[in-house]
Amino acid sequence: MRRALFVLPALVLTLAAQEAAAPAAPPVTADQRKAVVETLARELKARYVFPEVAEQTGAALKARAAQGAYDGAATAQAFAEALSRDLREVGRDGHFRVRFDPAFKPASDDDDKPPTRDEVAQMRQFSQRRGFGIAKVEQLPGNVGYLDIRGFGPTEFVGPAFSAALSLLSGTEALILDLRQNGGGDPESVAYLVSHFFEEGDTRHLNSIYNRPKNTTRQYWTTATVAPRYGKPVYVLTSARTFSGGEECAYDFQTQKRATLVGETTGGGANPGGAVLLGHGFNAFIPTGRAINPVTGTNWEHVGVKPDLAVPAAEALKAAHGAILRGILEKEKDPDYRKRLEGILARVEKGEPEPVRYAR
Repeated sequence: MRRALFVLPALVLTLAAQEAAAPAAPPVTADQRKAVVETLARELKARYVFPEVAEQTGAALKARAAQGAYDGAATAQAFAEALSRDLREVGRDGHFRVRFDPAFKPASDDDDKPPTRDEVAQMRQFSQRRGFGIAKVEQLPGNVGYLDIRGFGPTEFVGPAFSAALSLLSGTEALILDLRQNGGGDPESVAYLVSHFFEEGDTRHLNSIYNRPKNTTRQYWTTATVAPRYGKPVYVLTSARTFSGGEECAYDFQTQKRATLVGETTGGGANPGGAVLLGHGFNAFIPTGRAINPVTGTNWEHVGVKPDLAVPAAEALKAAHGAILRGILEKEKDPDYRKRLEGILARVEKGEPEPVRYAR
């Protein structure tokens, strides 16, 4: 097993930290605040994907600190929140974040070094406890597939689960992929999932990621060996919460003209990276790379991925399901089945659930 490219280790550690009990918020001194800001500015200059922005952002943060902007942040938690807010405001990057976590250990920068047995076990458990990123697999009324994916974990773990879910849905008339609560993950797992939606032998270049510290670019292509292949209509649901790798998945479907996007414009975070230590128990997530789409030559940073059919996120499933049913009805010739589909469509449009019958 090899390490995912500078995205996954940070993702796993970040999400694990979010789930862990919040550390105590001890007081933070003026000297500690000054040292953290100076270290952050130095790390930005060395790592952030856009050097000119890094220079300006670091200078602005140091100036704010010198003017007393953080003097009121008496605890470590309050200081981390204030610094995160200013970092995102000045740097205009939704991936920026500062945390206080004295137990945090950053992932190794050596991508060629294999993970330890404990790291593998941790990532496996992390994936298993989240259902491999899959929140729901369902056959909706009218034989419409529904797949709700909340995150893209390590491909070695989540890939088989993605394929299994699509095997269950392979007989449906169309499929709805719900990314409305997807916060991102491993770009290789995104490519693995998307690979199921092209014919065997149809190889596509989906995305590239440039890494500034290493001055390298890695390409992500569809995987030739995945199965099953799903060739029927696909609708992808998005929201403002859809972020990072979730946005890439939606963008890949859209730019490859393989799906209809329904919902809201996504969060606008296309710069992956990793967390670095700042000292005194603080760490910061700093984007070190940027996505480059082979079709558009750009990405969704700041602007988000815009849906083809814009509706409130809460209404996206109903809108997609209704559109699919109307498409099926246009082609269906059997009068009895048409009548059944019309009843299903009427309930979907009214927001009514399918009747449940337990008695004969």
